[in-house]
Amino acid sequence: MAKSIVLTGATGLIGSALFKRLKACGNEVIVFARNPEKARQQLPDAKKYVKWEALESEGEWQKELDGVDAVIHLAGVPVVSRWSEDYKKQIYDSRVLSTRYLVSAIAKASKKPEVFISASAIGYYGNQGYGEAVEALTEEAPAANDFLAKVCVDWEREAFAAENLGVRTVAVRIGIVLSTKSGILEKMMTPFKLFAGGPIGSGKQWVSWIHIDDEVEIFLFALERTDVRGVLNATAPEPVMMSTFAATLGKVMSRPSFFPVPRAALQVLFGDAVDVVAEGQRVVPKRLQSLGFAFRYPKLAQALTDLIERQK
Repeated sequence: MAKSIVLTGATGLIGSALFKRLKACGNEVIVFARNPEKARQQLPDAKKYVKWEALESEGEWQKELDGVDAVIHLAGVPVVSRWSEDYKKQIYDSRVLSTRYLVSAIAKASKKPEVFISASAIGYYGNQGYGEAVEALTEEAPAANDFLAKVCVDWEREAFAAENLGVRTVAVRIGIVLSTKSGILEKMMTPFKLFAGGPIGSGKQWVSWIHIDDEVEIFLFALERTDVRGVLNATAPEPVMMSTFAATLGKVMSRPSFFPVPRAALQVLFGDAVDVVAEGQRVVPKRLQSLGFAFRYPKLAQALTDLIERQK
């Protein structure tokens, strides 16, 4: 049955793919965007394009939440960038404050949405270390205490305030999303094309990856299944170490995987954000599997082959 859905972060990697799937399923999508006209050009055929400033607690956008079936909140500035103190504040505020203001607006709606689905991230768990001895983390694992973990903890706290309003709430802890349009896969493919590819950092860190299509389907699953609430790890069932990731990518692209990118080089590019690229977590989707979610791409080679074939 078609739903009316408010979507933030619609022009991002996940948001744009999710927008298309929501439309293909017959839903009416209201896009909240800082630049509605740009969103209209990038994502035609939404029901409405509403000007939304994520860090403004009030505005005309608030009335659009009254009577919709669902709110899916994906907004937030990119994490993989050079971190100044100002940019770290943007990372935090664009997630935590925007969520707070959305939930506050939902509280004022006379007819509240049935479900609020908010992005979160596996950065919640912090960096684990290296090698086969690293423990696989489920949704029950505790939060770390580094910067990104604090962002995720506060982000989820603001999201779950919607439960107190009688709104079913889901926080989707997003892993490393694989797409040839953006992210780690896109960046790694270029040196592989030039026969200079290899693992990032030590190669012994874990990569908790997920195909973009499965990522989108998890949000649809959370939308449609009324028994789903709480936290979901949005990662494929079989995380791999970076050395395996690079070797598999090389095999799929018919290229060698001999040239690792040293941490020192990453430090120059990313500054304090280097840990996001050079460290990792071994995360598994225990709750999704227990709920019966079926991954289309559970194996890395299968996922990479599909994505790279689409480019041809």
